[in-house]
Amino acid sequence: MRGRLRTSAAAVCALVGAAATLSACAASGSGPSITLYNGQHEQTADSVIAGFEKATGITVNVRNDDEDILADDIVTEGAHSPADVIWTENSPALEYLQGKGLLAKVDASTLAETPSQYDSPRGDWVGVSARVSVLIYNPSLITESQLPTTVLGLANPRYRGKLAFAAGETDFQPIVTAVVRAYGKAEALSWLKGINANARGHVYPDNETIADEVNRGEVAFGVVNQYYWYRMRAEIGSANMHSEITYFAPRNPGYVVDVSGAAVLKSSRHQAAAQKFLAYLVSRQGQEIIGDPSKSISFEYPIASGVTTKAPETPFSQLQPYPITVGQLGDGSTAINLLREAGLL
Repeated sequence: MRGRLRTSAAAVCALVGAAATLSACAASGSGPSITLYNGQHEQTADSVIAGFEKATGITVNVRNDDEDILADDIVTEGAHSPADVIWTENSPALEYLQGKGLLAKVDASTLAETPSQYDSPRGDWVGVSARVSVLIYNPSLITESQLPTTVLGLANPRYRGKLAFAAGETDFQPIVTAVVRAYGKAEALSWLKGINANARGHVYPDNETIADEVNRGEVAFGVVNQYYWYRMRAEIGSANMHSEITYFAPRNPGYVVDVSGAAVLKSSRHQAAAQKFLAYLVSRQGQEIIGDPSKSISFEYPIASGVTTKAPETPFSQLQPYPITVGQLGDGSTAINLLREAGLL
């Protein structure tokens, strides 16, 4: 559950007012610490943080929440933000903060570990992992051949009452941006209005709910990122899986690779330790945690230090997504405005 503050012993010490207690904390050997605003899934973050703390002796205090909430809070907090690092599921939140001038430059040696197309074009954040959009469907309600092969097909009236949608999910914003890039704003708005009509009665808060509802047969299909399906299978067991996943047609705007990234805040008072955390995320050790579902239950694709996933899923090198860069995905503002105009937010 997001919104929970993961508080270390060092953070507890900082909140205690009694001098004697503070002395006891210091005597207990508390070392340097950083504060992470985490928009990533908690299981993934917790596994990576444990590895980082063990490797460096630096404690990570975590605030977990949705990436858009965390980004807005950082803007509101400005130079007084307690955050040292932000780690997001998708790149638009990082591009938004970059546009506000709130991010520090990432060490060049850290950026060098990730292919440049997955990093900030300005060097203000580093790409950590990736995921790809898929169609999740229940074969007892709809066959694969009946699914749309293009993203615009989601608005076809034939899918009214069959489509699940999470309007507030930041994972969907890159798809909206890709549709705008391919077809223009007017077509994208019409498409979103069609989705609104088709998904009525099946609009959910997040992708986890879409995956669960499709798997239980409450709705025929939806669009999620691939790792939600693999994580669900790992959690409930193959015998309880009643859904499948498939892709849109190669290079269709609905077939989008999203990049999860991290950045150091300019306002951080622990720049060196914060930069070490980013370096660990893209190091071989950090990437192997992300790429091994037995360690992180992640099922995301590691994209740095030459590490590949150990999960039984389509290899990252074999994906055929729509050609759009993280820079072209931008800060998500156009997608958000269109979702609002279509009555989905």
